[in-house]
Amino acid sequence: MLREIQEIGSHAMDIYNYLLEGIDPRLKEYPLMQNPIPMSAILLCYLLFVMYLGPRMMANRKPFQLKEAMIVYNFTLVALSIVIVYEFLMSGWATTYTWRCDPIDMSNSPQALRMVRVAWLFWFSKIIELIDTVFFVLRKKHSQVTFLHIFHHSFMPWTWWWGIVFAPGGMGSFHAMVNSTVHIIMYFYYGLSALGPRFQKFLWWKKYMTAIQLTQFVLVSLHATQYYFMGSCDYQFPMILHLIWMYGTFFFVLFSNFWIQAYVKGKRLPIQDVKQCRNGTAVLTNGKHHENGIDHEASNGSARQENGSSHVSKMKKA
Repeated sequence: MLREIQEIGSHAMDIYNYLLEGIDPRLKEYPLMQNPIPMSAILLCYLLFVMYLGPRMMANRKPFQLKEAMIVYNFTLVALSIVIVYEFLMSGWATTYTWRCDPIDMSNSPQALRMVRVAWLFWFSKIIELIDTVFFVLRKKHSQVTFLHIFHHSFMPWTWWWGIVFAPGGMGSFHAMVNSTVHIIMYFYYGLSALGPRFQKFLWWKKYMTAIQLTQFVLVSLHATQYYFMGSCDYQFPMILHLIWMYGTFFFVLFSNFWIQAYVKGKRLPIQDVKQCRNGTAVLTNGKHHENGIDHEASNGSARQENGSSHVSKMKKA
């Protein structure tokens, strides 16, 4: 039995060392790119905090406000996402790429190195975005710490680490550029929300955020699907495209369910905020729902805020 365990461990180490040998040498000088251990440790600490330590720490404390921190955080991510999209475009998508079968440039040309740099920057932005959940926990917005949220924030940076160390660029980077484009819009919305009630009138398009995200997954899956209908394609890592297609399809299903629950069935509001719901009319305790750690007016017309008070009207289906 012990010998079998040792053999399994030896095979596992052989596979691990084989994977490390495949890391793109152009990335080895970038932070957290030498091996997957530091990245995995960060994500494990994230999960431990948001699922156990954070809630216990906040159990007997008042929620933090963090308004100024969230304003800076959200608009900083808007700026970072703009830079990432621009760099992806200049690294190939607006210059030399065909938007069909685009192989990875493995050379050390300035444009190839620019793609490597923005691929790493995109991955690192996913590490920064873990702060989303930290804000939820510190502000005691427990209803936002859902399976979808935690899975999305932890699964994407882990898988993308492997993606960029083996395949920084080429047609596999399309979904990163699209995702960053969506995040420009998303964090801009969150930034406006954090500014307070004066900007509520500019947030009428909240419910379309989920539609934008659904569109993202459709575009990503369709782009990856091209590969299966090409007579020949010299993209070096087809496995990346298979994973991207599965990723886009899987999250399309999850976000579609979110859309149905939020805007068709009207279950987006936390249970404690709903006093009663009869004949399509809901009476809310505060007329708000919560997004990105921020209080917003209800997106389905059920409430609107004015000078800190809430006004209730009939709920409408999206």
